[in-house]
Amino acid sequence: MIVVAVVLITAALVLYSVGVWAERLAGVLRRWHAGFFAAGFTCDTAGTVAMSRIGDHRSGHPLLIAVMESAGAVALILMGVHLAWAVVVLVRGSARARHTFHRFSLLVWCIWLVPYLAGAIGSS
Repeated sequence: MIVVAVVLITAALVLYSVGVWAERLAGVLRRWHAGFFAAGFTCDTAGTVAMSRIGDHRSGHPLLIAVMESAGAVALILMGVHLAWAVVVLVRGSARARHTFHRFSLLVWCIWLVPYLAGAIGSS
């Protein structure tokens, strides 16, 4: 189960990073960026569910586990908000909103890296 969780969460990193950085480099939010946000969010959710099934069999430093769990929950919520906001901006947003959306994207991505890195450090 740990291999499945690691693959899903790493896929989330790749997919979400592609969406966030492509949007940032393009300077405007496009539909395919939101598709990558959705794919990353889906993989992260599935990976988080897989990790939760591992439960008490985890090993590692308790502080890193606490950071990973609490920051992971916040990051997952923010990813969901980010995706929902992207859809709203694409459907109803102004051209200005499409051009400034990337500021929030980068913030969410940076927050998302905290639990990812805590998990990577904790498993090494």
